[in-house]
Amino acid sequence: MVTDRTRGVYNLCLLCNLILAAAVYWGWMLVYNGRIPLTAPVVRDYLFYLEFLLLGLVLGGFLFFLVFAAFVLLSLVVHVFTKDFVVPQMALENVSAFDGWRRLLKMLQVEKGGYAGYAGMKLVMAIGAAFAIGVVAIIVIIVLLIPFGGLGAVGVIAGQAAGLTWNVFTITAAVVAGCMFLLLFLYALSLVSVPVIVFFPTYSIYFFAPRYPPLGNLVHPLPPPIPAAPPEAIA
Repeated sequence: MVTDRTRGVYNLCLLCNLILAAAVYWGWMLVYNGRIPLTAPVVRDYLFYLEFLLLGLVLGGFLFFLVFAAFVLLSLVVHVFTKDFVVPQMALENVSAFDGWRRLLKMLQVEKGGYAGYAGMKLVMAIGAAFAIGVVAIIVIIVLLIPFGGLGAVGVIAGQAAGLTWNVFTITAAVVAGCMFLLLFLYALSLVSVPVIVFFPTYSIYFFAPRYPPLGNLVHPLPPPIPAAPPEAIA
């Protein structure tokens, strides 16, 4: 519950912060404009501490960025390895995620280079696929803008010639046309993204199959046994 005393303390702190900020600002403006000499001991010491504070903030921000980037990268690696290597174990052997990760860690210790190369290759391919899909998306937009833009220009010119103005009906027609353009764009983009969507799971399956026998037996099943010839054919 906020009392009058608490509100008064809050307002006093806010006023002090505003006064301090104004004093720092106007003090710096006076020094910058030459009203106060930079050789004054107090000003020189203040600028030294200000530079030290700014350096600490910059280094701290850079360190925080590195820690955050490492956390994001580690989270992505855990997500990818869980989806590609732990989920197949959970599906084929009905094990928990912890048991799947325990087995996966043993596999990583045996073949660190192979899994590191897999992660690096998947990162490179993901960047390439994102770039390719972006280029295709731009091409799709240009292709769709040709008919939609032409029809829209013809409709606007015809509407102006007929004396139409922006009202409920014309705005509704424009919104419907925009929705149709968006739906066609999303459909075309989904269609061209199918190879990429299919490739990455296939790549992970064929990488993990030789290293995980239950999955390998499904990907590369043994040929059926040759039936024995009947005795009459042998005779």
